[in-house]
Amino acid sequence: MTNFLQSKYFKFALAAILYIIVVIWIGNYWLLFGLGIIFDVYVSQKVNWTFWKKRNGKNSQFIEWLDALIFAVVAVTLINIFLFQNYRIPTPSMEKSLMVGDHLFVSKLAYGPRMPNTPIAFPFTANTMPVINGKSWSNLIVLPYKRLVGVGQVKRGDPIVFNFPAGDTVAVEEPNISYYEIIRRMASQFQEQYNYGSNDPKPIEYFMSMAREEVWNNYEIIYRPVDRRDNYVKRCVGIPGDTLQIIEGNLFVNGKLIPENNTQQTSYYVTTNGTSINPKAFERIGISRSDQAMVSNTVYYLPLTRSAAAAISKFTNVTDVTAATSRPGEFAYSIFPYDKNLAWNEDNFGPLWIPSKGSTVELDSSNLKFYERIIDVYEDNDLKAEGSVILINGEPATSYTFKMDYYFMMGDNRHNSADSRYWGFVPEDHIVGKPKFIWLSIDKEARGIKKIRLRRMFMRVK
Repeated sequence: MTNFLQSKYFKFALAAILYIIVVIWIGNYWLLFGLGIIFDVYVSQKVNWTFWKKRNGKNSQFIEWLDALIFAVVAVTLINIFLFQNYRIPTPSMEKSLMVGDHLFVSKLAYGPRMPNTPIAFPFTANTMPVINGKSWSNLIVLPYKRLVGVGQVKRGDPIVFNFPAGDTVAVEEPNISYYEIIRRMASQFQEQYNYGSNDPKPIEYFMSMAREEVWNNYEIIYRPVDRRDNYVKRCVGIPGDTLQIIEGNLFVNGKLIPENNTQQTSYYVTTNGTSINPKAFERIGISRSDQAMVSNTVYYLPLTRSAAAAISKFTNVTDVTAATSRPGEFAYSIFPYDKNLAWNEDNFGPLWIPSKGSTVELDSSNLKFYERIIDVYEDNDLKAEGSVILINGEPATSYTFKMDYYFMMGDNRHNSADSRYWGFVPEDHIVGKPKFIWLSIDKEARGIKKIRLRRMFMRVK
């Protein structure tokens, strides 16, 4: 029996069964031709598939190291594609749920692994080559979106890692800001300069083409495919078919108030009697030095959880704690869908319906602004609006049927998060995976052994 288990035919049969299971999972049956390679590796041995080393005889130490390195790169690449990958929190948009310096174990199996769109790429890079800062992928092979079967579906309230939807076009000089946001920011600056003291003020739309030209003249602009866009992590607050609304900072989904989680933060104005708050007091309630901003000698601007706001209000030198919530009707030009007539802002937003795969919406000039990026960019149609006539792929259209599911993401640090309020929906093909636990957490503001947040090690992500 022992001899049979060690025989080349048993090893081939075991490898072939595992390979067939993976091929069925992937759903590309052309890959079954790979069984011939597996047969040769274990049985016939006609081809030396590891051509960099001798099949018989001793190899040099360098070749042995090279062989181990190649195996490790291939193994880790496959693990990252099909099972899990590491993700480090770079910004405070999810504090205090997830903190800057947290390293996450992100499960690809949670929602199903996504096959790479650009399989030819430098290993272990998202979009930029180390050192030279060049493009890390090749467009020689570009594959369509395909997601394998996973163990679950995206649920409302899940923390999710996804590719930045507005990261398709990027200004190299400001890669963390949407190209479209840069244009709107520049158009707003042109508007402010022009309208100051003018008898003929112009809307921001008047300056958009001027801003676009300015950006193209002064920035290096590049395009990134879906799987090469930056990874973000936010909380899913709206799933396909939901209607979402934010009223004075309170989130409503399908008409029901969604309670805050215990780690959700909002910015507050904290007024003192003229004396400053002891840094040790800030440390006790978990307010980092980078979050301690002062508006004046007596007023702080701080991101706080409800419990932290209650605690700080009891300080003897604190006279007032007020949430820094925008008023209804205050238009924020950077808030999706960037329509002054809606007058939405980060704290007063919607109602907005989230599209689901197979659903159909009636289209006209009043609602096209919500779905034009979906139709034109995410679902790859040629969309044009000529007055009241909407053309999709050259044909007049009064309705549209969506090809994918969409989601709405928000950061738990509500006033310090670039999320769906700023760039709209997240398509299903941008979903990367679900963070399961924190395997390492580094506090850059601490020193020595305190830099490692031991209490967060192997903490489950909620």
